[in-house]
Amino acid sequence: MNDWQDDRPTRTPGMSAKDEILARVRTALAAPRRDAVTEAADVPRDYQRADDKQELRTAPEKVRDVLVQRLEDYTAVVHRTTASAAPTVIAEALAGARTVVVPASLPSPWTEQVRSEVVLDDGTATAHELDTIDAVLTGCHTAIALTGTIVLRGDDLGGRRAISLIPDHHVVVVESDQVVLGVPKGIARMAEDPRAAWTMISGPSATSDIELDRVEGVHGPRRLEVVIVEPDPEPDPEPEPEPEP
Repeated sequence: MNDWQDDRPTRTPGMSAKDEILARVRTALAAPRRDAVTEAADVPRDYQRADDKQELRTAPEKVRDVLVQRLEDYTAVVHRTTASAAPTVIAEALAGARTVVVPASLPSPWTEQVRSEVVLDDGTATAHELDTIDAVLTGCHTAIALTGTIVLRGDDLGGRRAISLIPDHHVVVVESDQVVLGVPKGIARMAEDPRAAWTMISGPSATSDIELDRVEGVHGPRRLEVVIVEPDPEPDPEPEPEPEP
């Protein structure tokens, strides 16, 4: 309990300007009293949740379409492919790199056709050594379509944070079952391992100066390429045999 009032105060010699301003703000907003008891059940729970019907009912291919649109808005390069064609697409994305660093447990088919020198990260390379490597290839934990966010976990697939921040070119592979629509579902997936080190990437690293001139590559890779591995298309149905005369 305290003795402050919601009503606009009368200026008195002992009242500070801060107290007067805050009291007026409370009055204007009709804020509840500080001594009012608020139970947890009184807190509105109408925000979007991981089990929201939009999340559950939106077709996966439409969710991936939204992800592609958001990533391209961020100037990221997006490649849509299938599992069988993914090694070729990955090799094409890394064609200009002389050296590529990869996490310890990256699937071996992803690098089968890569012509660059592949450096397996063992955690000992320093920032200066990583700065001499042209590109990094990682997997992904979650991709959030509505925000165009790629979520990396600091494990043997996403790699430690340094390898995804220092090389100038990042190619990340996203499996179709890792794509979710909204942030709540993405956070729910991340909550499976709350103690992990997470890196959330929304487009290439970029910043703007006071004149709004965009500069890329200040806080991370200047180039981001996302390879989305989608299910193989359904085969065309066989034509029905013509009836015999």
